[in-house]
Formats: sequence, structure tokens, C-alpha cells
Amino acid sequence: MTQTPSLEISVVVPVRDEAENIDTLLAEIVAALAGRAFEIVYVDDGSSDATPARLAAARARLPMLRVIRHRRSAGQSAALATGIRAARGVWIATLDGDGQNDPADIPALHARAQGADAPALVAGWRARRRDTALKRFSSRLANGVRAALLGDSTPDTGCGLKVFRRDTFLRLPAFNHMHRFLPALVQRDGGLVVNQRVNHRPRAAGQSKYGVMNRLFVGIVDLLGVMWLQRRPVRPEIEDAS
Repeated sequence: MTQTPSLEISVVVPVRDEAENIDTLLAEIVAALAGRAFEIVYVDDGSSDATPARLAAARARLPMLRVIRHRRSAGQSAALATGIRAARGVWIATLDGDGQNDPADIPALHARAQGADAPALVAGWRARRRDTALKRFSSRLANGVRAALLGDSTPDTGCGLKVFRRDTFLRLPAFNHMHRFLPALVQRDGGLVVNQRVNHRPRAAGQSKYGVMNRLFVGIVDLLGVMWLQRRPVRPEIEDAS
């Protein structure tokens, strides 16, 4: 059953085997959102390391932390969807669990989302990537192919840091790897997408789950599917029949 939103913002963090990054990232999220009505929703996507134990210990000391666990790994998109459906915030902020996204950027993205232009999605843009040369190359290649075919005007759709309304996400079609295409899906729904520069940090611990193959070639079928969806938008104009 879906939750009725009752908080200002929910920070949704999907993780798999990120035990060493749990405590530091949690402390940064709490500091970044001090003074706000917020919650943190961690979705453990079938971790096999000490992630469940670290989250259980953190849950005991942080009342705003909620933890959901997938028995087996279902992928990042499924973990995000699980967390967003369970969230109680009107607004959603998403973060990767590896600590490379900076939670201190969340308030600025949230403020932009509530700005005069009323964007449906504020997407983080890692203009200065702190990754290996191979990872930067594979991301540029994947972003270039995607942008050319989808025309979504998003320089960095792979950035995990995004802010949007919960109800915006719940209207989108759900499928595996959909997190790679959120800007295009929001635009298909009629929403405005804006990009905002955010801080990006080197990975301090753990190992990346992505490489050249799963950044580009694995997503080709999904890319073709999103192109198909773009050509079949359904946005009826509602009139008051009373």
C-alpha cells in the first residue's frame, strides 16, 4: 500500500554492498537537512556484505532513518522505486549510496524545484567528474548517444542526485533501468527538466557497480524502448464536468 506524503522531503538512497560508506553519508544527509521535516529511506538491494548490519545499527540511533531490504538484488531502478513508493515526503531527493554525490547540494536543488519556473525535475550535473578516465569516457559516450537519440537536453542523466515531487515519479512508466532515463520520461509526461551543477567526489571506499558495457551496450534495448514511449505520449486535457 502506498504512503500518504506527510513530510517535506524524503531522501531515497539505493545501496548494494556499500557498508563502508553508510555512516559517513548518513551523517552528511542529516547535517544537510537540519531544521527540515525529512526522512531518509535506504533500500538495501540484496547486499552480501555488512551493509544490513551497518544500517540496523544506524537505524537504532537515527529516528528519521527507514530501511527496506530486497531479499535478492533487483537493480537500482527497482530499489529507487521501492524507496519512493514507501516514502512519506512530498518531495524526493535521490542519492547514490557510494558517497560521491554531496548531500550538501540537496537544499539548493530543492529550492530550484520550488522556483518560479516550477520544474518537474531538477537533475544534478557533475560538471567536474572525480572518476577514472575510463569511467568519464564511458559516461560521456553513453550520455552522448542517449542525448542524440532522445533529445532530452540533459548533460548528465547518470547523476544520482535529483529532486522531484513524489507524485511526478509515480506517474512514470516503470521498467528495469528506468533511472537512466528519468529526464526523458518526465519530459514525456509534460514536465520541465532543469539541470544544476553539483559537487562530485572521489569514491572513498567500495567498488563501482558500473563499467563501459553496462553504461552503454546493456542500455541499448532500454533506449529503444524509451524512444518508442516518447512517440506515444498520453496527456489528456481535463475539464471540470461538474
